[in-house]
Amino acid sequence: MTGATAGAVAAGALTGCSGEPSDTGGRDRARGAQGAYEQGNAPGGWSEAADTRLRKRLAASGGALRDRYDAVIAAHPALAGRLTELRASAAAHVTALGGAAPGGAGASGAVHDPAHTTAPSPATSTAPAPGLTPDPDPARALADLVAAERRSSAAYTAALDGAGPELARLLASVAAAGAAHAYLLSRPVAADPGPGR
Repeated sequence: MTGATAGAVAAGALTGCSGEPSDTGGRDRARGAQGAYEQGNAPGGWSEAADTRLRKRLAASGGALRDRYDAVIAAHPALAGRLTELRASAAAHVTALGGAAPGGAGASGAVHDPAHTTAPSPATSTAPAPGLTPDPDPARALADLVAAERRSSAAYTAALDGAGPELARLLASVAAAGAAHAYLLSRPVAADPGPGR
């Protein structure tokens, strides 16, 4: 995966923070939640308090994914070029859910503006959370990241049914972004053809 490809995917993932689902299935489910809400038939007795709890739980799990990226980058610096953009996207999703930055305090319900999202500084992107020890084999460490992205995407998708319409739109987009991350991470790195080729 080239840096340009990763950057394009990360930029697309950040649009998920705008609240508009990026996949057809996610849009359909989010619209269904909107219609149920407007008719007073939101699934699971939707409430703002329930959304707040759901945001908090998913922000925590998203933060764990972001921290896993940090741990892999710290353990395998050669992978930084491949992972930094995706790590920034994962961090942006945590922010969109109101989660805390590494070592910072989050604000529940915080508004996220994708236009002002920047990549983390080296100081924050290479300090793994305690207890996260990536596999010493880079390929296996990447495989673990793929599995973590897939689990995260599945968790966001499963949470759609209990979310209010606005949160459901965000979760659908983040789930789609996670699936795209997993796909890119599972692809082999293209060999450099070298000069003159």
